[in-house]
Amino acid sequence: MAVTSKTLPTTVRTTKAPDPSKPTGKYRQALPQYAAISPFFILFAVFGAFPVLFSIWISFHSWDGIGQMKWVGLEQYSYLLADPKFWQSIGNTLIIWVLSTVPMLLLALVIANALHNATRFRSFYRIAYFIPNVTSVVAITMVFGSIFSNNFGLLNAFLQSVGLTQIEWLTQPWGIKVAIASIVTWRWVGYNAIIFLAGLQAISNDVYEAAKVDGASPRQTFWRITVPLLRPVILFTAVTSTIGGLQIFTESQVLVGDTGGPGGSGMTIVSYLYESAFLDNQFGYGAAIGWALFILIVLFSIINWRLIGGSGERISRRAARRAQNGEEQADAR
Repeated sequence: MAVTSKTLPTTVRTTKAPDPSKPTGKYRQALPQYAAISPFFILFAVFGAFPVLFSIWISFHSWDGIGQMKWVGLEQYSYLLADPKFWQSIGNTLIIWVLSTVPMLLLALVIANALHNATRFRSFYRIAYFIPNVTSVVAITMVFGSIFSNNFGLLNAFLQSVGLTQIEWLTQPWGIKVAIASIVTWRWVGYNAIIFLAGLQAISNDVYEAAKVDGASPRQTFWRITVPLLRPVILFTAVTSTIGGLQIFTESQVLVGDTGGPGGSGMTIVSYLYESAFLDNQFGYGAAIGWALFILIVLFSIINWRLIGGSGERISRRAARRAQNGEEQADAR
C-alpha cells in the first residue's frame, strides 16, 4: 500500500524592502532640523570653505583675475622667499606687533586689576574702556593722524610747549611704526582689560585672604598669586593679540596709504597682500602671501603657547615629581 504525503501549502509573507531613496521615519523627522541649520552650512561653504580652497589653488597659478590661469607650481613661493619687499613687510609687522602687544597687555592687566578693586562706578569704567573697541577703525585712525601730524599735530604742539623739538612722525620709519602701534594699543587695551577682569573675578577671595594672613605684600600677591592663576587668560589674550597684530591692515592703509608711507616703513604683510592682489592684479602671488601669513601666525601662536602655557605645565610636572620623590623617600625611611 503506497503512502502518499500531501504537503499543505504555506502562506509566505513577503515584506516589501524599503526604498533607499526615500528617508525612513527617523530621518524624516530630522529633516526640519537639518533644513533649519542648512543656511549656515551653505553660507559657510560658499563664503568660507570655497575661498580658502580656491586661494590654495590659485597660489599655484599666475592669474590676473580676468584671463586664463597659468600653472606655475611652486614658483610663487620660491619668488616669495627671495622677495625683499615681502621680508620688509614681515619686519614692519613684527616691530609694530611688539610695540603694540607688549604695552597693551601690561596696561590691560593693570587696568583690570584697578577695576577689580574699584568700589564705585565699576560698570561705567567697563563701558568706557570697551568703547574704543567698537568704534570705527577708520575714524580712530583719522583722529590719530591729526595727533601725529608733522606740522599741525597735537603731539608736536605738546613737545614744543615743553621746549622739545618736533618730530616728523609720519615720514620717519620709527615714527610711522609708533603711530600705528599707538592706534592698535588704544583700540584693544580695553577689550583685553575686560577679559583680564573676568579672569580676576574667577579667582577665589580665600586665596588672597590666605596671602594676607601669611604677610604677603600687595606686590607679592600680584606677581605670585594673581599672575600665575591668570595664566590661561594671559595665554588667550597673547594668542588673540598675535593673530590680530599680524593681520594689521586698516590702520596702516588709512594712516600712510597703500604703499606704506615713505620707504614702505608702514607696509604690513596684509598691506603687501592687498597691493599685490588688488593693485598689481597678481592674485596668485597675493594668495601665496596669504598662506605665508597663515604659517607665520601658526608659528607665533605655538611660540606663545610654549612660552606661556607650556611653562605652567612644566611647573606642574616639576611639582608632581618633587611630591613623588618625597613620597618615595618617606617610604624608604
